[in-house]
Amino acid sequence: MKTPAKQLPGRIHIGVLVALCGLALVGCSKNNEQSADGAKTQIVAHVGKEVVTTQELDNEFRLANVPTDKRKDPAAIKQVLGDLVTRKYMVGQALDGKFDREPTVLLDLLRAREIVLANAVASRDLATKSSAITKADIDSYIANNPLKFADRQVLSIEQVIFPLSATSQTVADATKDMKTLDEVDQKLTEMGVAHNRSMGALNSGDVSPDFFKVVQAKQADDIFFIRSGSNGIFFKVKGQEARPLEGESAFNLARQQLRLDLLKSEAGMTAVAANLEAKYEGDYAGIMGKPNSGQPTVQK
Repeated sequence: MKTPAKQLPGRIHIGVLVALCGLALVGCSKNNEQSADGAKTQIVAHVGKEVVTTQELDNEFRLANVPTDKRKDPAAIKQVLGDLVTRKYMVGQALDGKFDREPTVLLDLLRAREIVLANAVASRDLATKSSAITKADIDSYIANNPLKFADRQVLSIEQVIFPLSATSQTVADATKDMKTLDEVDQKLTEMGVAHNRSMGALNSGDVSPDFFKVVQAKQADDIFFIRSGSNGIFFKVKGQEARPLEGESAFNLARQQLRLDLLKSEAGMTAVAANLEAKYEGDYAGIMGKPNSGQPTVQK
């Protein structure tokens, strides 16, 4: 559809305004940079064609979780600004080498933009809902999870830790019938799987109540397996101690757990909403369990 001729002047006018605004912004930056009257500049460093602004530096402090009262500390500034300058330098090298025109790099840049925007939406929604968490909600959570609070137990354990990977199922199959940590240790060594054997502790609040009941009903020589983050852990219980969590510590942990539950709930609802709105093509419709959108699939 063609744009009516009478609308063109308006569009040209808007384009001119945008261009003028861009020139104005550049002019402001130069004024700040070149001011000789002692006024605070917005630019803190030049790296080739790139500049580092105070806003960027403050944002780096935020992302690095540097407390506000430490952001004037010379050591902190040196580290954070140094890392930022290095990144700017490398960006300049990438642009000079036209890396930004490579298809995979363009896709990575698009993905990074999408992640930042998606996280911004998630953070806003979480902040809104978290503000609605009441003291009654926190008290109820504490009462309903005694193993995390009033009845919390800390187990001293002997453990064999190894990183989970694509071969984890092979490791699980090879060790599932083993009765001692010595056998596990030996098998992992034979398989060439990096691992570490040490003493550690397990909090009853960090596992499900059902699993903790199984651990409590253990025989003297029983060994168990759990996943913890990116690691797999075989362990044997060596002792147990009651350590109730109360007062402010309990309150803070309960609030944190409620926020995590909200985050998981929001992520689940968002995934459902996204899948409902999505229209899949060709074989992807069947894979995703939805009817084909009816649009022809582009063949290359």
